[in-house]
Amino acid sequence: MVKHPLFSQRRVVVLLACVSCLLWGSAYPAIKTGYALFSIDADDIPTKMVFAGYRFVLAGLLLLAFAAVTRRPLRLPGWAQVRQIMALGLTQTSLQYIFFYIGLAYTTGVKGSIMNATGTFFSVLLAHFIYKNDRLSWNKALGCIVGFAGVMVVNFNHDLLDFHFTLLGEGFVVVAAFILSAGAIYGKKVSQDMDSVVLTGYQLAVGGLVLVAGGFAFGGTLSGFSLESSALLGYLVLLSSVAFALWTILLKYNRVGEVTVFNFLIPVFGAILSAIFLGESILEWKYMAALVLVCTGIYLVTKTSRN
Repeated sequence: MVKHPLFSQRRVVVLLACVSCLLWGSAYPAIKTGYALFSIDADDIPTKMVFAGYRFVLAGLLLLAFAAVTRRPLRLPGWAQVRQIMALGLTQTSLQYIFFYIGLAYTTGVKGSIMNATGTFFSVLLAHFIYKNDRLSWNKALGCIVGFAGVMVVNFNHDLLDFHFTLLGEGFVVVAAFILSAGAIYGKKVSQDMDSVVLTGYQLAVGGLVLVAGGFAFGGTLSGFSLESSALLGYLVLLSSVAFALWTILLKYNRVGEVTVFNFLIPVFGAILSAIFLGESILEWKYMAALVLVCTGIYLVTKTSRN
């Protein structure tokens, strides 16, 4: 694998990975606010699909517009690349969000956030069997366990003590996490022969279109557009385009294990930002403890992957 002189430098990887996870973490309070502004009921999955579909279609078009302005090649060389983009968009964007939304409808937000964090384990395990230079080690396994403990700490409340497990709830969230992990690794392979920004733009647009079509097919609709709600949708579009593009670039030039471990930061950032913007108290021990655990886990994984 060819190393990019910038995107494979450790400090740059840490900075860009943290920025991506911070943006994705900010989506937690932003999406909750969007549900309120667009009057989307908690159990209205088709309308949630339409909402997510609009976000990803616009994010994809924004990236493709950026690619055109910066003179990146938008034309795909053949049907092989078209099929790869279709497969990536259908899995990494459409299918995993469908499973995720259905799963969240049948479980609590706390358990959903924790189950979704299992995606990091899937990424590390899949990378172990696919890439010879990204093998699983004791330090890497320990780092994942410590990081996962941080996710559990930041979500700690009485719901965490309920060990009830259902296929449609927690099971579907885990399936969504696996699909996202497998899609990311497949995207790493595809990105070796394609510009990362163009690839991300096309796959987001394709996946978003499927979500919109599926949402409308099952009775979903999106209304309530105003200056405030449109501005919030615009922010979600911007964060999706930037975060997904950065993540695709990082995976292209670095080992999967040393990048995906940063995913443990997403629910931590999400909890902290939700506390700030939704008026909750942020002066709780669990936020600091979660950050310490997650950062320790990241250090263990990235340290061993550089040896």
